[in-house]
Amino acid sequence: MPSLGVSGFARRGLVLALALGGAAALPAPQAHASPPGAKDTTAVLFEWTYASVARECKETLGPAGYGHVQVSPPQEHVPGPQWWTSYQPVGYRVAGRLGDRAAFAGMVTACHGAGVKVVVDTVINHMAAKPGTGTGGTSYTKYSYPGLYQDGDFHTCRKDVTDYTSRSEVQNCELVGLADLDTGSDRVRSAVAGYLNDLLSLGVDGFRIDAAKHVAAGDLAAIKAKLGKPDVYWKQETIQGAGEAVQPEEYLGNGDAQEFRYAWDLKRVFQRERLAYLRDYGEGWGYLPGGRASVFVDNHDTERDGVTLTYKDGAAYTLAHVFMLAWPYGSPDVHSGYAFTDRDAGPPNGGAVNACWQDGWKCQHKWPEVNAMVGFRNAVADTEVTNWWDNGYQAIAFGRGTKGYVVINHETFAVGRTFQTSLPGGDYCDVQSGRRVTVGADGRFTASVAPNTALALHAGARTCG
Repeated sequence: MPSLGVSGFARRGLVLALALGGAAALPAPQAHASPPGAKDTTAVLFEWTYASVARECKETLGPAGYGHVQVSPPQEHVPGPQWWTSYQPVGYRVAGRLGDRAAFAGMVTACHGAGVKVVVDTVINHMAAKPGTGTGGTSYTKYSYPGLYQDGDFHTCRKDVTDYTSRSEVQNCELVGLADLDTGSDRVRSAVAGYLNDLLSLGVDGFRIDAAKHVAAGDLAAIKAKLGKPDVYWKQETIQGAGEAVQPEEYLGNGDAQEFRYAWDLKRVFQRERLAYLRDYGEGWGYLPGGRASVFVDNHDTERDGVTLTYKDGAAYTLAHVFMLAWPYGSPDVHSGYAFTDRDAGPPNGGAVNACWQDGWKCQHKWPEVNAMVGFRNAVADTEVTNWWDNGYQAIAFGRGTKGYVVINHETFAVGRTFQTSLPGGDYCDVQSGRRVTVGADGRFTASVAPNTALALHAGARTCG
């Protein structure tokens, strides 16, 4: 859920030569979540204007092979420069600071033209907390949003959620003072469904449901049933908490759920433990079924709260993305935001991205190491993990059937050895370094991988250039 104003990586040198060697195979669960289409990687362009998203779909996301782009909430919201104002709705017109209805519709058309589907971050648990005038000119007060909701459309619990062991409190009381909608009411369900149907009419392909754990799973199911496309892609923000009354598994009947433990544990492994522990990552760690899990290295909340790796963590952050995109658990989100020191700070230039890596825009989705792995993931889809190897510590390698192979070296020294793959013999391009690798007829190659870098080969990149 959004914090809403309260707290809650050296280029590589690779020396490659054909040689002989061995590696052990490790079967791993084959699991993919189910966003629409065969390409399951989503670029989350956090707080980008819709005009900027449209350009990025055409220039980067489509060519790189991203299947989806997730955009920030489009509905009218409270004014203010902070990022979290986008998560305080005033009404359901497309009238936020990131673009009007025409800009939003143009973005959807442009992204579809580039082969990229559009997922919308959707705020339907609550409305704004304090009275004022919204970004689209609507005057409102708490519990009164003209032409949409009145006092009786909200839960009667008018206190903040503090006890997460109480289902009633979590789902009926207020999240940091925000007016909590009575989603058990058919009137409210119809109004929410009307908003989502409007977005569907503009060509939207899916929704991320913000603060989903604060809405009863049955209420979300009832809302989804009212949509013109009730089978639309649906992923839910359901943060797991030990001992809490509401758990992510409850929501799998509606669609996918975001697996926060995946990101939390990646931080711990990359910073304090051993990459060798990742050999059964996913369901082997007690996570949600991989086919229903949405995964990420960080998102807009977790990077601000420091509970996951962030762009400030250098090579560990980059290599965690390489791992996520190479590993067959869940459907990956690549968060792409901006630099911040003030956790409340809104997007540079009001969300207009004039160029990546300028004005504070980090553009993680376009980092060469990350961008290259999207093509890797598409090339190895529907293959199992094979030929696992690790050095017992911070260097790992594994294949994806006969279609791909990756080496990740998080040691402080170069790792050189012969790797056994299941790849057909011949030349490949290491998409991490842009150098040629020759795999023997026996599936083996030798490489020295520099510290804190990776090597990745796949069937879709047989030559460099």
